[in-house]
Amino acid sequence: MEKFYVKKVLNNNVLIAASNDETEVVLIGRGIGFGHQQGDSIVRSSVEKLFVLTDRSEQEQYKKLLPHLDDETLKVIIAAVELIRERVGETLNEHIHVGLTDHLLFAVNRMMRGMGIRNPFLLETKALYPFEYEVAADVTKLINSKLTISLPEGETGFIALHIHSAIANKDVRDLSRHSELIATLIGMIETQLDVELDKESIDYMRLVRHIRYTIERVVRGEKVDEPEKIANLLKTEYPVCYNLSWKLIKVMQQTLRNPVYDAEAVYLTMHLQRVQTKMK
Repeated sequence: MEKFYVKKVLNNNVLIAASNDETEVVLIGRGIGFGHQQGDSIVRSSVEKLFVLTDRSEQEQYKKLLPHLDDETLKVIIAAVELIRERVGETLNEHIHVGLTDHLLFAVNRMMRGMGIRNPFLLETKALYPFEYEVAADVTKLINSKLTISLPEGETGFIALHIHSAIANKDVRDLSRHSELIATLIGMIETQLDVELDKESIDYMRLVRHIRYTIERVVRGEKVDEPEKIANLLKTEYPVCYNLSWKLIKVMQQTLRNPVYDAEAVYLTMHLQRVQTKMK
């Protein structure tokens, strides 16, 4: 049976403990620090909603955030992570405690000062991560119902990125950069094809997801085979879309600092052609 031994109570919701093998951990849970003293033992199974921070650098970062948080705000953020874990139903990367706490502390403080923050790639995030966005919307509702602020929809997009980061073990900064790149590419497509894409349509979602998978392949250096006959056909039949796909690829190359294989232009042209046909 896994037990922890209390070393220091940081506040009502966080304490430092040692595990059976003497490894120092940070235990996070609503009310977990209340009534506990140094040397007390805590049985893991007796605490239903317990989070254990084991990574040393994560622990240090988390401890640095604590003095800036009042008990009520921290309790709500812990409840938000509990909600995410319940909805996701799988192990989350423990960085979510530092990443989401840091982000929400910043967001709540800004809102209290009446300073909203705009999310320039909200629609792209919504299209890329629909499940995470849905969970993030519930997190936003929870926070708004418990604290005296009202986080705007843009915040739901940022929270969705943190949720996806914790599920997929990806860096939030990379996800943000990729969402920003996708927003830039979508803007170029609308300008060059002189269209306004319906951001709620299935075609828009398909296009955004295709661009996302292209970016992921480029980052991994993964090659896709080029269907040569189709490439020649597309060049001849759809020169506008084919040329635009190469412009988009050049922007990807510059932003990601990785080469993009020629075959990507073929698949991108097909998606652009579908969009252009639908908009006519």
